[in-house]
Formats: sequence, C-alpha cells, structure tokens
Amino acid sequence: MHMADALVSPAVGGVMWAVSAGAVAYSSARLRKDTDERRVPLMGVMGAFLFAAQMINFSIPGTGSSGHLGGGLLLAILLGPHAALLAITGVLIVQALFFADGGLLALGCNIFNMGVIPAFLVYPLVYKKLAGQRPAGTRLSFAVIVSAVVTLQLGPFAVVLETLFSGLSALPFTTFLLLMQPVHLAIGLVEGVVTAAIVSFVYLARPELMHAGLQPALPVAYPLRNLVVGFLCAAILTGGVVSLVASNDPDGLEWAITRVAGTAELKAPDNRLHAWLAGLQETVSFLPDYTFKHPVVAEPQAPASRAAETAGTSLAGIVGVMITLLLLMLGGALLKRVRATA
Repeated sequence: MHMADALVSPAVGGVMWAVSAGAVAYSSARLRKDTDERRVPLMGVMGAFLFAAQMINFSIPGTGSSGHLGGGLLLAILLGPHAALLAITGVLIVQALFFADGGLLALGCNIFNMGVIPAFLVYPLVYKKLAGQRPAGTRLSFAVIVSAVVTLQLGPFAVVLETLFSGLSALPFTTFLLLMQPVHLAIGLVEGVVTAAIVSFVYLARPELMHAGLQPALPVAYPLRNLVVGFLCAAILTGGVVSLVASNDPDGLEWAITRVAGTAELKAPDNRLHAWLAGLQETVSFLPDYTFKHPVVAEPQAPASRAAETAGTSLAGIVGVMITLLLLMLGGALLKRVRATA
C-alpha cells in the first residue's frame, strides 16, 4: 500500500508530511521520557524484520492481486505505539530513498496510513479494548485479527481520500473505494493471522513485551539478546531468501488502480516539485524495485537475466535489512543521548 507521488498533489503531500512529522516528533519526545533503553535493540531488529517481511507479497486467490504485511499493528503490540511509529517511519524512509518503493512526496501519506493509523487509532481504540489489560490465548488472537482487519480498512480508505483531495480524476472516489476495500479486507485477514502467530510466539517467549504500550510499561525482566538475535536472523533469511518466492501479482493498491484507470503507472502531474523529487529518487535509489538498475543481460527472459534479478532481490533484502537496522539503532542512540543530556 505504498503510495507513489503520482497519486498525491503537493498540497495534500505537504499537509500529510506535516501531520506525520508532528506524530514522529511527539513519539520521539515520549520515547526519550518513558522507554526502557533495553528495548531499543528490539526496535531496530523489528524494523529490519518488517522491511524484509514487506518484500513478500502473497497472492489473494480469485483476484489476480497480492498483499504484504503492513506491520504497524505488530510493532505497536510488541514495542508500544511510539516506538512502533518510529520503526515503521525508518522502514518507509529506507524503502523510498534506496529502493524507490513509495514516493518521496507521498512519504507523509504512507507514514500516516501505515504507521499513525495502526499505532494511534487501531491499537488504543480497537486492540486494547478487545485484548484487555493482560491479553493471552484465544482472546489475544481474536483481538489481533480484528485489529488487523480494521487497520487494512482504514489505511486504504485514507488512500482513497488522499487521492480524492489531490484531485486525481483518473481515480473516481466511489469506484476506487469499492475496489480498494474488499481486496484489502482479504489482505487484512491474512495479515491478522500472520500477526497473531508472531505475537503468540513472542507471548510464549517473553510475555512482558506484550504490555509495552501500557503506562507504565512492564520492565524487561531479562536480557532481550536471544529474541533480538532471533528476529535479526529471521529478517536476513526473509529478505535474502524467502523474498525470492514472493508473488508477482500487483499489490492491492496497484490492482485497484489498474482496474479503474487501465494502468498502474499513472502519470505524475507536470510540475517542478514532482519532477525534482522523481529525479532525486532516481539518483539516490541504487536498487529500485529491489533489483539492479542495469540488468547484466539485455534479454529479460534469458537465464543470466533471471539469475541477475534473483541476485538483485537477495542483495536488496539483505542490504535493506542492514540499513534499516543501522538507521533505527542510530536513532535510538540519539534519543538516549538527548535524554542523558536533558
């Protein structure tokens, strides 16, 4: 559900940048005050794991579309909403800058749709109400699945509104909405099951992490080393190997756009801001679409070309995991330093 710049006007993009930046600043201030420093490495590896997980598109039977893990709800449950927003912001920045996945003008929209909505709307208003103060067992899984479905309805609805306010006539509101919501309902159900499985596993291993969003959060009783190493290994394996079997079907957003407009590649408005940001992204992204910029072999169907594409995807997964981890760890260290000097 990464929006491209062609879907967003400068006015809408600017407003959403401001809203998302405000949410990130607020979350940073809260983390400086409240967070157990031993959770910072977990924030880094969870962000890296989410980067890798989002490379894996799964097919939605009968539609010709696919979906991938959004992850905002997962991070909110395991890290608390403030750390979750910072982690998913780091993931989206890395994706947009280095892999041309999501536009730079649309980055504020993507942070809001995939980070703010699950962390600050769904997590407190749906998940916590359903899960209660000490979630466990069937109640925990039910709360996660319902919350994931709600997240995957609100996020796409926000996308439709953002394109409406951008004046994108190629995507009429009603038609676009009627395609976006059902396909993301199916994606939400899959995400809910996957998220519930991960959360249940963590609950069995480290139950105190399930209460990261409580005020005050339960202290970390034992070192998180094993869990951090486990998620890091899972991130590298997922990004470097499992991502190779991802579905080639268009994701739910691209599928809906194609059904409405006849093409998934809408032309960006002819203005200087869109052109400048497109040029910047093209210059900075060294593995656009998670593959090499310049294929080794010109023939796309040649075995050597497929091998190069496979190598590019594996490299993109591993490099993206490491960049995301480094960015989030540096961010956590900076917050720690600011708190120490305050």
